[in-house]
Formats: sequence, structure tokens, C-alpha cells
Amino acid sequence: MDFVAGEIILIDKPLDWTSFDVVNKLKFKLKYQYGKIKIGHAGTLDPRASGLLIVCTGKKTKEIEGIQNQNKVYTGSFYLGAETESYDTEKPAINFQSIEHITEQEIHKTAESFLGEQQQFPPIHSAVKIDGVRAYELARIGLNPEIKSKVIQIYQFKITKIELPYIYFYIECSKGTYIRSIANDFGKRLNNVAYLASLRREKIGNFSIEEAYTVDSFIQKLDAIQ
Repeated sequence: MDFVAGEIILIDKPLDWTSFDVVNKLKFKLKYQYGKIKIGHAGTLDPRASGLLIVCTGKKTKEIEGIQNQNKVYTGSFYLGAETESYDTEKPAINFQSIEHITEQEIHKTAESFLGEQQQFPPIHSAVKIDGVRAYELARIGLNPEIKSKVIQIYQFKITKIELPYIYFYIECSKGTYIRSIANDFGKRLNNVAYLASLRREKIGNFSIEEAYTVDSFIQKLDAIQ
């Protein structure tokens, strides 16, 4: 593996790690063994999400933008009948509502309503920049920044299992799609509330989680080729 010339490394990001945690861990290890190497990731995963994170080194960092522009596949679950400020489990659940009247037919019909092109508002607790400042940084100090909507595309949205209050899904979508926002909007379209209970990124373009290393297994590989 030639990390200076450039490598594309597929990592299975652990839950509660930031994407930068992974990059910094690998950067420290590569720097120790090979010297200073350019390194970056192709598409952020939230701390409360796991799954495919693509890390590029050396000259392959020039391919980051192209990788980021590819479609993504996610699996996970929504919690129906409560919401959170962050739209996921990073913040505590609030505003509990009854879901006894919601049918499985309504749930499937709601998923179908997301297919195609649409406008989406990213969460306030997100890395979207507002006048050069990350939205989550403004939210942390109590501000409520105005976030503009963006055009996204949902190619597939399948409900794979319903075990209320949990709804399990498979989504294929365009770049820049926030699954947390889909969770929040899903509740609204059911005249209820919902948040993202779990999320795993399975694919980015033709890159699959099935080919990914865990952080530990990749470090072990580096040790073996030292």
C-alpha cells in the first residue's frame, strides 16, 4: 500500500466516533510509520451513526469531491411518537405523542411520499455553514439560525420492518441528504413526531461496507506491513 501516492481506505466507523476521530487516528498512525501524509475523508457521518467512511490519502485526496457526489445507501430505524432537538439520539426525547391510531398502511404510504426530488431543510444541529459558522456551533450557544432548504433526491425508500414505536428502513439517496431530517419529516407527514433512532451507511457509489475495515483491524494491517 502506497499511502503517499494515494490509497482509498474503507472504514467501518464506530458508533459515537466523529468522522474526524477516525481520520485523526489513522493520520497519527500513518505519520508514525510513514512520515507526513495528506489524508481526509469523503463524506461526514454523524457521531450517532455507524458504517462506511471513505478515507483518502496522498494524491487520492483529489478524488474526495467525486466520491462525495455519489449516491448513498443507509439502513436504520425511526422512533415514532417522540422527537429530539437534534432529530437523533444525541439529544433527549421530548414531546411524546400517542401512535395507537397509526396503521402500517399509513407508514408505507408515507415512505412512498418521499420518493423523487424534493426540498429538504438540514437539522439545526448539523455541519451546514451559515455565514462561515457551523449551524451546530450556533445552536450550542442558544441561537436558532435560519437554514436554507436544499434539493435532494430519494431513489429508494423501503420500510423493512415495523415494530412500533420503531420503524426500520432502507434508503438510497443523493449527496447531502440528511436522514435525520427525513426522520423528523416522516413524523410530520404522519401528523405525529419521530426521530432517528439508529443509522448505518451501507454504500457510497460502488463502495460497500462489506469491504470495510474496522479501525482496529486496519491498524493491525499497518502493523503487519511495517
